Amino acid sequence: MERERKKNRKKDGRKPKADKTKYKYAFRLTEAENAKFLTLFDQSGMSNKAEFARKAIFENDLKVVYYDMGVLNFYMRLTNFYSLFRSVGTNHNQVVKILYRHFPERKAAAYLYRLEKRTAELAELFREVTAKIQEFEGKHITEGVISVEKNNEGVRKI
Repeated sequence: MERERKKNRKKDGRKPKADKTKYKYAFRLTEAENAKFLTLFDQSGMSNKAEFARKAIFENDLKVVYYDMGVLNFYMRLTNFYSLFRSVGTNHNQVVKILYRHFPERKAAAYLYRLEKRTAELAELFREVTAKIQEFEGKHITEGVISVEKNNEGVRKI
């Protein structure tokens, strides 16, 4: 008799979900970030913060930027060469003025001839460095940036 009662008893409580949410993630926010999050949450009109965060992550387009620090450091060193070459150009102009001010014209011309040879070598080196910088930008810097967009078919890497 008791068995029959247990069989015929209604099952109360929540019906089990087909796809249970069993993974949990936690993150901490600063005061400013929390204020911004709450402002966005209030503007959304949703009643559940977790659902708002889930929709903000999965229904909006996400962009992920990846920086390779080795590439970035090398690029910064190459661009430092550019500033060094500019300072050498400024020093070159000052040296020419000083030569003409302190030496006779003939002696200054002889020194300038040597300086011109070195300057031509430096200009060629500068062209090579500039070409390397441009090659490096085209080859590595654009490859170092990855953006990801979410669309209906899934995630697409650009």
